[in-house]
Amino acid sequence: MEGRGTGQRGGDLAVHYLETQAALIGLKPLADGTYRQAVKFEGAKLLPGSSVTFEAGGKRISPVIGQGIVFGTGGGNPELSFDAPLVFVGYGVTAPEERWDDYKDQDMKGKILVMMVDDPQPTAEEPDRFEGEAYTYYGRWIYKFEEAVRRGAAGVLLIHTVPSASYAWSVPVNSFAGERFHSIKPGNQIEGWLHEDTARELFAAAGFDLDELRAQAERRDFRPVDLKIGVKVQLRSAIRKIEQFNVIGIVPGSDPKLKEQAVVYSSHWDHMGMAEDKGQPDRIYNGAIDNASGVAALLTMAAEAAKKPARRTQVFLWPAAEEHGLLGSAAYVANPVVPLARTAADLNLDSLNFAGRTRDIGVPGAKRSSLYDAAVQVAGKMGLKVAPTTPDLSGAFFRADHFSFVKAGVPAISVGSPVFSGDGHFEFEHDQQDTSAKMVGFKSHYHQVSDEYHPGWDLSGMVQQAQFTLNLGYVVANAQEMPTWKAGGAFSRIKR
Repeated sequence: MEGRGTGQRGGDLAVHYLETQAALIGLKPLADGTYRQAVKFEGAKLLPGSSVTFEAGGKRISPVIGQGIVFGTGGGNPELSFDAPLVFVGYGVTAPEERWDDYKDQDMKGKILVMMVDDPQPTAEEPDRFEGEAYTYYGRWIYKFEEAVRRGAAGVLLIHTVPSASYAWSVPVNSFAGERFHSIKPGNQIEGWLHEDTARELFAAAGFDLDELRAQAERRDFRPVDLKIGVKVQLRSAIRKIEQFNVIGIVPGSDPKLKEQAVVYSSHWDHMGMAEDKGQPDRIYNGAIDNASGVAALLTMAAEAAKKPARRTQVFLWPAAEEHGLLGSAAYVANPVVPLARTAADLNLDSLNFAGRTRDIGVPGAKRSSLYDAAVQVAGKMGLKVAPTTPDLSGAFFRADHFSFVKAGVPAISVGSPVFSGDGHFEFEHDQQDTSAKMVGFKSHYHQVSDEYHPGWDLSGMVQQAQFTLNLGYVVANAQEMPTWKAGGAFSRIKR
């Protein structure tokens, strides 16, 4: 389906396919008789003639788009031309619960903020600050872009490194090369990424050492640094309003009272679509693992659930525009089929295991709620163990559709996402001692045209992952009480 691109023909085809399958399966439609929920947002495509030029220490630096810088607008203005100062704001984080404020009440209006990705790192004295080695939501680019808007800044440029972003420079390059999408609300005039080499060159030209400023940014007493760098922005964009669709099918609950509550299963249908450059030998970003694998699993799970209703209603949700900031799941949370106060949980699938059956199952982030206890119960009955909790070094918990539910107070997880490791082809290895599978090589295919189907995959691992998720859904859907957050956690203070 041409990579299921948002705002592209392939996306429309995917929606039509999914709603047809939902009807054939026997899922109930929405109140309007359709399986579609509209998601309205804005598309912005950078046009030729756009540039960002820096004046530092009497030197003019104009990074090449795609090599030293990528950028676009989040503000919906097709023509922008302005000058602004560049200010280094460390991690760009304000976190009262961590007693952390990188801004120190300084006025950021009209300035372009340059900041690091990730969040403040643990120290020997404070090994658990910002959850230690794990990523928190403060480390995500979405938070940083949103915080710049809240501060009234003209924009934000993130300094890319592979360790801090957890992916290669090619990922933001691909994201900014095509059309980007935003909610229809105030946004940054300019937002983007600087290659680390570009950032280092800029800082040096202005008389600053990037590494020294990075070290300063690890302290609570850090204050924003005026880099004495002027920025001239020329930005031309094609702007359009877009209506895309979540696909939703329902299995009504069997219990007279509990059917008023729901369990949601989700898996985003969108991927990167087709590249515009017709000279490329392969233009289609198939997204076979990310996330056709999850979509296929959810269809199969829905077919089984339709044959066997649970006490609570089961909602099967295929969100749009996950790749563009969880826009589809955010739209669902804003207008849910069953009110969030009566939504027990969301179980999400995104990028399934192609390496074969395992002896454990991943439920990252589940320990934040009673979903973990249910997961242990289900795993045990399937002869599995719940995989040990490891630090979330890439912020995966905050990058998938379940997080839209988490932010709204609903216990939610993504089940058994693969481990990204290595740089080879789609291959897998088995530890003969415990037969647990470790996927090797997907990281180099993430958001690349090479994420495509391979006949050598062992799909039994996908079946196992889907079966576990459906079994967990039944436990939640049939329990007398809804899942709850563990006391004291970051999300336990949010009311559904």
